[in-house]
Amino acid sequence: MVSTSDFKTGLTIEVDGQIYVILDFLHSKTARSGALINTRLRNLRTKNIQEITFKSGDKVERAIIDRIKMQYLYASGDIHVFMNMETYEQIEVDKSQIEYELNFLYESLEVEINFYGTEIIGVNLPEKLVLEVKETVPGVKGDTKTNAMKDAYLASGYLVKVPMFIETGEKIIVNTTEGTYVSRA
Repeated sequence: MVSTSDFKTGLTIEVDGQIYVILDFLHSKTARSGALINTRLRNLRTKNIQEITFKSGDKVERAIIDRIKMQYLYASGDIHVFMNMETYEQIEVDKSQIEYELNFLYESLEVEINFYGTEIIGVNLPEKLVLEVKETVPGVKGDTKTNAMKDAYLASGYLVKVPMFIETGEKIIVNTTEGTYVSRA
């Protein structure tokens, strides 16, 4: 059990059968009532953000999340297969659980899979990845002064804005958290 006085950003807790990670919290005290802790939580199953207020001294269950390093192997329809790098055990993850992450996954990419007991609750990608530009329009000469950007499609089909000098076939570094271009590889 975790007391509200032990809350910190990034802590995972279980409230009413749901698993949350604390995004931020605020301790507020008024003269007439006891202290309240206003929290902003992300539901790890649904990815929704919710605000919950706790009374000072309330206790909640701590959710232990295991992060296991795995390698992405392949997709079979809507099922995506990952392999544990130490035990060579394979697990299957449904497409609905990793829709955003699919924009950056490719064969043999090492990721972290988050488990709550035996339940898979998410995939952590590396913060930056090197990906190939599969399709983009040619840059227009003299259009570099305004810091103009153009559309580029990655191998996965994900659309990202890149500078005008990036061409089809080039490798670029992409920030997976924000889904944005960082630099040439």
